[in-house]
Amino acid sequence: RWLFDQAVCTLYAFCGVLFGLCSLASLTVLSTVCCLKVCYPAYGRCWDQYLRVPPIPLSPNPLPVCSEPMAAASHHYGPEPYGTACCITWEASSREATLYILALFIFCYLLPCLLILVSYALILWTVWVSRRAVQQH
Repeated sequence: RWLFDQAVCTLYAFCGVLFGLCSLASLTVLSTVCCLKVCYPAYGRCWDQYLRVPPIPLSPNPLPVCSEPMAAASHHYGPEPYGTACCITWEASSREATLYILALFIFCYLLPCLLILVSYALILWTVWVSRRAVQQH
């Protein structure tokens, strides 16, 4: 069972969601920068003279996304079904809770994962095409 009070549960769940979203956003940026450097080297060089990191559309800012369950009355952080840890209460009790969970899934998980997959697929494709071009010469 969860050994602490609701305030510690909320803080624990907030940190878990925040750090998870930051980690996925970092992986998304890393894969996108790698894709730009490998697949579009001219684009990467263009930005090197102005900025260290090219402007990349990221998933939503994790802080407001994580803070929303603390402000909303329809959904909140609470113990997981087994009661040993805390997270977002996934059981949608209202329309707002359902929309929040869907938005969290689509914009903070699905889109970054798709961007990562597309980035690495483009890298693999570029390497495969380059290898074939070198073999032909």
